[in-house]
Amino acid sequence: MATKIRLSRGGAKKRPFYRIVVADSRSPRDGRFIERVGTYNPMVAKDHPERIVLKEDRIKHWLAHGALPTDRVARFLGAADIIEKPVHAEQTKQHLPKEKTLERIREKQEAQKAAQEAAAAEAETAASAPTPTVSETVAEEAPAEEAKAEEAPVEEAKAEEAPVEEAKAEEAPAEEAKAEEAPAEEAKAEETPAKEEKEAKAK
Repeated sequence: MATKIRLSRGGAKKRPFYRIVVADSRSPRDGRFIERVGTYNPMVAKDHPERIVLKEDRIKHWLAHGALPTDRVARFLGAADIIEKPVHAEQTKQHLPKEKTLERIREKQEAQKAAQEAAAAEAETAASAPTPTVSETVAEEAPAEEAKAEEAPVEEAKAEEAPVEEAKAEEAPAEEAKAEEAPAEEAKAEETPAKEEKEAKAK
């Protein structure tokens, strides 16, 4: 009978827990087994002591009787120095990123380098530029204050002109009313001679 040391899955959905068992190679994965020789709990941290628990004496016994460990169990046993660490075959190129993804990665790296170089150049120019002294800053602020002082009288003059313009706007309707009254007076003046002529004729 060919025996194997392998994993038998237990636990709940999405929370696996494995038993390390010695079983007949023809039995199903979660089926009958001969002996339980350890446990493997992938849900705990890698440095946790209960992640992998092995009964070393029983494992050595079954290895001496011709039991063969599966690849995963062989890794566990190699890490525990029960057997020699298995040699891992090199992976194929399928796990490597494709050409387009590699190009995108290169472009991102180049853009980051360019941004870093630009930031370094700006920092160098800022460091090399002379810092303005107090007298220079005062001299720069003085023209700005003078310009503000010149603008102030202009604004005051505009503020004084505004009431005058309002008064003119108020007088304009009065002048229009006078202009309307003038034709009415002319009409009255024309009517008075006509009345006098009629009276003279009547006499």
